[in-house]
Amino acid sequence: MDKGIGFSRTIKLDWLDLAAFLCIQQTDPKEIKQQLENSISAAVKGNDARRKTLDVLSAIWIKTEQTAPKLREEALAIFPTLSSSAQRLWIHYGMVLACYPFFRRVTAIIGQRSRIEDTISRKFVKEKMAGEYGQLGALNRSVERVMASLMDWGLLAKTEEKDIYKIVYKQYRAEKQIESWLLACALFAYPAETLAFNDLVRLPELFPFVFTLGIDDFLRDPHFEVQRQGGQLHMISLRSAFTMPNSFR
Repeated sequence: MDKGIGFSRTIKLDWLDLAAFLCIQQTDPKEIKQQLENSISAAVKGNDARRKTLDVLSAIWIKTEQTAPKLREEALAIFPTLSSSAQRLWIHYGMVLACYPFFRRVTAIIGQRSRIEDTISRKFVKEKMAGEYGQLGALNRSVERVMASLMDWGLLAKTEEKDIYKIVYKQYRAEKQIESWLLACALFAYPAETLAFNDLVRLPELFPFVFTLGIDDFLRDPHFEVQRQGGQLHMISLRSAFTMPNSFR
């Protein structure tokens, strides 16, 4: 398992929107980062905090040009067609999944919990993550940053109890094209290269989203290869164009 954490700052949805729009408008990473810094400087105080915030935003929307080029290219093509923040959230979420294994694990824990309870505590998530990652110095704070970001995105909500959050479960719907793209990001991020169809569409890290794609959709989908392995078991993998380039594996 990659022990890297990386997601060290709370990331607001407005900043992700801006990063995506800047990437659509221009290709110079230095100029994009400068405009992002100008935009977040009022909200993020201190040079170190700004640098870390820019590092996260850059990893999601700039550096993925090398690590997940086809998924990013498709995301930037879809993004300007989306009229609401709820629709754009699908795209940001997929890009973060593709970029940060730590984010995937935190959201998977929340998603697993959402199947039996509608609330979750920060303590519960921290204990689960510590069991997987060990007692890394940055772990607790990074869990807090991920959960704070999810709150800003509308995927967790405060309750009357301190540090207890309501999980926003299966509330977001989109067109099948966007469903397909997000599932491709989830499979890209998943440690195994192949998943059974039923497991892929029910991945716990995708807890906020509703998927309506059936196996016939997957058979026609340019993102996926489908192998039938007896009975009704269909194994799904990404086509090579959407996998991570060899130089980054």
